[in-house]
Amino acid sequence: MFLSLRYSFTFLLTLLLTSPSFTISRTMVEDHTFSPPATKISITDHNTQSLNNAHIGSKIPGISEFKRYLSHFGYLPRQNNNTFSDEFDAILKFALIRYQQNLGLQVTGKLDFNTVSQMITPRCGVPDANLTPRNHHHHDHVHTTKNFVYFPGKPRWSRPMPMTLTYGFSRYNMIHSLSMKEIKEAFQRAFSRWASVIPVSFIEVSDDDEVEAADIKIGFYNGEHGDGEPFDGVLGVLAHSFSPEIGRLHLDAAETWAVDFRVTTSEVAVDLESVATHEIGHLLGLSHSSVKEAVMYPSLRPRDKRANLNIDDIKGVQSLYGSNPNFRSEWSLESDISANQGAEFGVKHLRLANSLIIMISLVHSLCTLC
Repeated sequence: MFLSLRYSFTFLLTLLLTSPSFTISRTMVEDHTFSPPATKISITDHNTQSLNNAHIGSKIPGISEFKRYLSHFGYLPRQNNNTFSDEFDAILKFALIRYQQNLGLQVTGKLDFNTVSQMITPRCGVPDANLTPRNHHHHDHVHTTKNFVYFPGKPRWSRPMPMTLTYGFSRYNMIHSLSMKEIKEAFQRAFSRWASVIPVSFIEVSDDDEVEAADIKIGFYNGEHGDGEPFDGVLGVLAHSFSPEIGRLHLDAAETWAVDFRVTTSEVAVDLESVATHEIGHLLGLSHSSVKEAVMYPSLRPRDKRANLNIDDIKGVQSLYGSNPNFRSEWSLESDISANQGAEFGVKHLRLANSLIIMISLVHSLCTLC
């Protein structure tokens, strides 16, 4: 897998250097004629070192994108028209420190390589923390216990235990790259993971009337889809969902969703089961964890799989619903965070993986401009 990753990185680098659109696209980014969504950050071929060396008072083109990103995910207050300066100021440094703490990164208060890599890694659209109210999510002032995090007010599904929740798929908002059987089986496994540790069962309904009345409604959507949280295309935000008892789970239809990386060979393939398991955690009342091995960690690299519940996920959800009587604490709680076919990366290999994320992000920005 390491050799495959090295060759993929070389291929992407060659593609960038030989692409006739590279010079034009770079100029457009520098001249600010191209403005990515707040959930995506454009990385040029030469500004990563400048960002790493930035300090209070520095003015570097592109810093405004990092401010918009941090604002979107709750680390900076929202501004009218999303207008942010390119100055590295004290407010940005404080936001970076909070971001690094929440994501389990080394706290430097700088736009260092690992922090920038993390920011351009595909992730969940639910904010990590909030300073201002947001529509639908109600995420301001999240409450932290241990490493897992609740939504404000510690909401949960308020029904007698043991509890049964119904879920259904919108037949009008589906993708065709996977069969309906593959999609349903991935979600069934995801729901089963949570049901194995809490006294909550999940039952699928399929008739249109039943789906409309289901506790949890699942669909794939493109761009703006009516909830004020538009999707941003390939990578960027993968999905988002809502705290109890809203019960909506939305996935970005633009992604290359996969249930088997041996079959789906795309470099930007995203594991459906991992994302589904994460978003169900939100539906049950959990926000994001700072534990990188936890299902509720906010980001997921392409071709990675992280679907097994970590001890942090289990403790968090059991604090809301109690324990499933059949749950055995001696079960393995280690999260599967390996890439395709269970390969594991050391620290040096992880740095190469971060480089690949940067290159993939830039390739897709360039393709969008073309």
